[in-house]
Amino acid sequence: MIKITLPDGSIKEFTINSTPMDVAKSISEGFARNVISASFNGTTVETTTPLTTDGSLVLFTFNDDGGKKAFWHSSAHVLAETILSFYPNAKLTIGPAIDNGFYYDVDLGEEVLSENDFGKLEKKFLEIARGKHEFSMRSVSKADALSLYKEENNEYKVELIENLTDGDITFCDHSNFTDLCRGGHIPNTGIIKAVKIMNVAGAYWRGDENNNQLTRVYGISFPKQKMLTEYLELLEEAKKRDHRKLGKELELFTFSQKVGAGLPLWLPKGAALRARLEDFLKAAQKKAGYEMVMTPHIGQKELYVTSGHYEKYGEDSFQAIKTPKMDEEFLLKPMNCPHHCEVYNFKPHSYKDLPKRFAEFGTVYRYEQSGELHGLTRVRGFTQDDAHIFCTSEQLDQEFKNVIDLVLYVFGSLGFEDFTAQVSIRDKNNPDKYIGDTETWEIAEQAIINAATDKGLNFVVEEGEAAFYGPKLDFMVKDALGRSWQLGTIQVDYNLPKRFDLTYTGSDNQSHRPVMIHRAPFGSMERFIAVLLEHTGGNFPLWLTPDQVILLPISDKYQKYSEKVLESLENSEIRALVDNRSEKTGRKIRDAEVSKVPFMVIVGEKEEQDGTVSVRKHGEGDIGTFTIEEFISLIKEEESKTLKKF
Repeated sequence: MIKITLPDGSIKEFTINSTPMDVAKSISEGFARNVISASFNGTTVETTTPLTTDGSLVLFTFNDDGGKKAFWHSSAHVLAETILSFYPNAKLTIGPAIDNGFYYDVDLGEEVLSENDFGKLEKKFLEIARGKHEFSMRSVSKADALSLYKEENNEYKVELIENLTDGDITFCDHSNFTDLCRGGHIPNTGIIKAVKIMNVAGAYWRGDENNNQLTRVYGISFPKQKMLTEYLELLEEAKKRDHRKLGKELELFTFSQKVGAGLPLWLPKGAALRARLEDFLKAAQKKAGYEMVMTPHIGQKELYVTSGHYEKYGEDSFQAIKTPKMDEEFLLKPMNCPHHCEVYNFKPHSYKDLPKRFAEFGTVYRYEQSGELHGLTRVRGFTQDDAHIFCTSEQLDQEFKNVIDLVLYVFGSLGFEDFTAQVSIRDKNNPDKYIGDTETWEIAEQAIINAATDKGLNFVVEEGEAAFYGPKLDFMVKDALGRSWQLGTIQVDYNLPKRFDLTYTGSDNQSHRPVMIHRAPFGSMERFIAVLLEHTGGNFPLWLTPDQVILLPISDKYQKYSEKVLESLENSEIRALVDNRSEKTGRKIRDAEVSKVPFMVIVGEKEEQDGTVSVRKHGEGDIGTFTIEEFISLIKEEESKTLKKF
């Protein structure tokens, strides 16, 4: 008998060679019908894999990430078979599962696959899937594997196999199709009920532009047609909310090829929105005891060598800036933390001075490949809402919790209610990826876990996701469409204080090292605004939106009264403007709706006579007539509902 430990901690005994599906059936037949993949002792296995030793088993349905990965990886095999049915001379390379679906890279030679072929591919794909062909793994010797693909003249598979160890090579069979594969499949093709070919693109073999260019076919599949329909509807909604589209429509930002790719230009409304976000955080930081600092956009190369950033990220930085002086090199600032270490080093510190909390909206620069740039979410120059706290070991726990409170305040005021926290620790099997010793890493990791636990956060621990200098707490936020974004981070660092020789004098009159906390509730202004745009669809919280009110006089005769109302609103610090175009009121209302202005104020003869305003609310329509004072109170009350207290 073998002992199988399930995720809830329960242990069950089974006969040797029992399969994950046998375990699933022992739980319930209904549950077993939905199980499509499994993980045994951390390794993905088939539901039919014989279990021969004691171990921990996780069973996956399509609702689990592990289940989706197996489902989409299996679908990539079906896609490869589908492609070969139309292009029998195509050479297959690799076909992994990705975050949303899968792809397969193929060398089509002189043939071309275009969007016009998507329909026939989908039809054939489903025809194959309906065959309910079982996925079956088998071991193959290196010699036999090489022989097969050399006979097929497939140099790509040959290259992959040559880098594998004899005895570790496996093939996956289904129907009459065979592919080189490590495993991790659903039981059979019949589970796949819906498929959509999403895109076709070019891709270099192994991502090297010196290699052959392949055809990459993207697809996504589901166990129910309804799920595909819902996914496609979600994509359509995502297109409407695309921050690049909304940024242009709302006149927030733009890009210029003359300025350079990945370098956003903030237009007046966007710059004002950024400034309000900065002022919002600055006010909270002031209450929390932060001091604002400013540091240059460049620094000597030696600064980043000392911090370790050059060793880890030098290849991703812009090329060094040389000066007329021999051997003098500067870099565009990739990080703010080394500069803040030098701010701390300006003068000696006593334990009585700590904690020191230095904050800066610091712009940094990193060279991203042009193909990886994407609107505001992936740029070459961005501003971090950066701060670094230098504290004693005894202060670490409370300071870390205080930062958690600040992050939660930011999320709450901007409508991000659905989030989880991720404790990102080091990869213990790859210590060369990190700086510092094991003892301090363990202390830092445990400090984060303790703080997250005490604050009652819903968190997971992810190994290998730490920064190179320390572990961190990342906040994974779900937007209105259910997509997950990493926003906000807090990091504990024992290493940079050592590298920069930071010290303070303790109560024992001896020299001690401070602990350093890195934190950025927004992460970067650019990325945060992009996510906020897509989350809200451009309907920002009232306290943040660029224009809160637009006045719509029904004719030129009421321009003067409109100006009077405008003055009253502006005196109450309400952002308003007058649409004095010679357009019909209906057109002005439609344009204001498109611009997502929260309140539209109609001004005509009756309003002027009564000293009132007729108000429409974006997305709701007419909400009634108010005195100017009543309308101002309404806006202030609406603002207070969305802006949390800190």
